[in-house]
Amino acid sequence: MAKDKKTRITMKDVALRAGVSQSTVSFVLNGLEDMRISRDTRKRVMAAVEDLGYRPRGAGRPPKSAGRGVIGLIIDEIATSPFAAISIEGAQEEAWKHNVLLEVVMTGSDAEYEAAMLRKWAGDNAMGVIYGSILTRALTPPEGLARHSAVLLNCHDTRGRYSSIVPAERRGGEVATAALVAEGHRRVAFISGEPWMEASDQRMEGYERALRAAGIPVDPSLIVEGNFLPSGGRRATLELMAHDRRPDAIFCANDLMAVGCYEALKELGERPGETIAVMGYDDQEIAQHLSPPLSTVLLPHREMGQWCVETLMSGHDAPVSDRMECPLILRGSHAG
Repeated sequence: MAKDKKTRITMKDVALRAGVSQSTVSFVLNGLEDMRISRDTRKRVMAAVEDLGYRPRGAGRPPKSAGRGVIGLIIDEIATSPFAAISIEGAQEEAWKHNVLLEVVMTGSDAEYEAAMLRKWAGDNAMGVIYGSILTRALTPPEGLARHSAVLLNCHDTRGRYSSIVPAERRGGEVATAALVAEGHRRVAFISGEPWMEASDQRMEGYERALRAAGIPVDPSLIVEGNFLPSGGRRATLELMAHDRRPDAIFCANDLMAVGCYEALKELGERPGETIAVMGYDDQEIAQHLSPPLSTVLLPHREMGQWCVETLMSGHDAPVSDRMECPLILRGSHAG
């Protein structure tokens, strides 16, 4: 397992503390005086920076006179999920600490495009390549990756040829369920994602493992398939609440389904966190803005991006595979 790291303060944290957008924080920190940002807003941003101990990207990097290498990052999709951008940002920040540039391409899983980029980076003598997937999964990397020092981001090689990092999804599902059980809930329901997804399957394994560890039988009637979207969370919640014996708590396999779960519960006159507990997974931005704020599990995509660069820079000879811990974020909705 990966070692726990101190939580890194991000620009998003500064924005939340100051009550402004991340764009405002960026403009203030970069000293763009031509933007019409009030003096009071600038003071709030800088106060939040000081209170939180935020260090802007690149703080402490080597002198500009040092030579700069390049690391390539290939990912199949960016727009379909916020997590790709978070991983990229983590990798970019870590690379910049080493005075290395990160060159990113989104390929849409186009094999020819991937091969062309890998040839380009080989010609450029890139220091290494990060090959990533938006979905946690086993895959067969392209042959051209063998020309490079390479690591796999959010995916793993079926033949074990490359170092790889994925979230510890089973453990995440286990700690989320254990937190609900610790509140005294015995009838804990689970709304899964689509069953072909590795993340959904492993989160459910963790859920079942936690119930068994607590001496609670796994009740198949409390497991309902969702779709990782609010619509699936709403539909599954209405199905669960129609049982003669309703659940005490509902663990949604991602935060978007928890949004739909909240909607359904409120339609039924229930109060999440009071009359019934709800747990999410992912720690998407919306989780902290729900009422009540959603207890959830954080996916460590920023730290995974950093891990990839650290691993490339360390020059490991033998492939290493890691599963990074997914911290539990308790905000109150897990009570009830």
